[in-house]
Amino acid sequence: MRYRSLGKTGMEISELSFGTWAIGGAWGKTNDEEALKGLNRAMEAGVNFFDTADVYGDGHSEELLAKATKGKEDEIYIATKFCRAGDIHDLNTYSEKSITDYCDASLKRLNRDSIDLFQIHCPPLEILKEGSVFKVLDKLKEQGKIRNYGVSVETVEEGLYCLEQPNVSTLQVIFNIFRQKSIEELFPKAKEKGVGILARVPLASGLLTGKFSTNHQFESDDHRQFNRNGEAFNVGETFGGIEFSKGVELSNQLNWIAEGRGNMTRAALKWILEHDAISSVIPGFKTVKQVEDNLEAVNAKDYSKEEMEKLADFYQTEVHSHIRGPY
Repeated sequence: MRYRSLGKTGMEISELSFGTWAIGGAWGKTNDEEALKGLNRAMEAGVNFFDTADVYGDGHSEELLAKATKGKEDEIYIATKFCRAGDIHDLNTYSEKSITDYCDASLKRLNRDSIDLFQIHCPPLEILKEGSVFKVLDKLKEQGKIRNYGVSVETVEEGLYCLEQPNVSTLQVIFNIFRQKSIEELFPKAKEKGVGILARVPLASGLLTGKFSTNHQFESDDHRQFNRNGEAFNVGETFGGIEFSKGVELSNQLNWIAEGRGNMTRAALKWILEHDAISSVIPGFKTVKQVEDNLEAVNAKDYSKEEMEKLADFYQTEVHSHIRGPY
């Protein structure tokens, strides 16, 4: 495992880490025993960073991380998020009391004294511009309840605004072969500001594994079913904002990336790691097998300059116009 700096946090984190939305819920059936085995397998392989949120299984993924990392609190970094348990458009959700309550609840579930990275969970731009949320986070940092804070954003515009806030240490962005917009302006400015980038939805909710057919049926409690067209939350969080059947069609055009890289999953994750602005890519998992498959991405063959140019052109000509929602 190789490690990269997470912006100005001082943390050196595994370039391939894991998100825990899937083991918390909203991705179909879960199995806690298998989830814990997966977390332990990742740590055995050198993964030292995990991303979660208070709404992943109503805190269940935080509780699983507490169990898996017990006794390793000084070795394993945890990032969690807040605000989506409330009304994200209501300023009261970002009051000092509300944020402190969210923080204390996460600390209790994580069984930790301090949160390594506390992230605002995809807030509207108007909330960011109002600004008081950052003052509350500064206060929590002074109190020692959090060590660093960042923002998970939906759009490049939101990300650019956050880069102007002096104490924002990280940005979490949707970034994959289907979602390349951040490369042009956001990534260079983040590097300039010393802000770490976490790449989420790296496999476009599974589309970039190449395993789906257009008639695939997801379970009713899987967001790939109930948020397929943005019915529950931002459409970009599911399949990267691409309509499912179109996404399957596009992924079939990318079969060539797997050549010499094992499979499409590893190839898609490796493409993200080719960008030096990325601190870590955070795929999800539900099984030990998925953890092990994702881990192999760090050993996959590098992309040539010609292959990178081909994928950039593919995004511009074939994908860009099919992305739905703000990005």
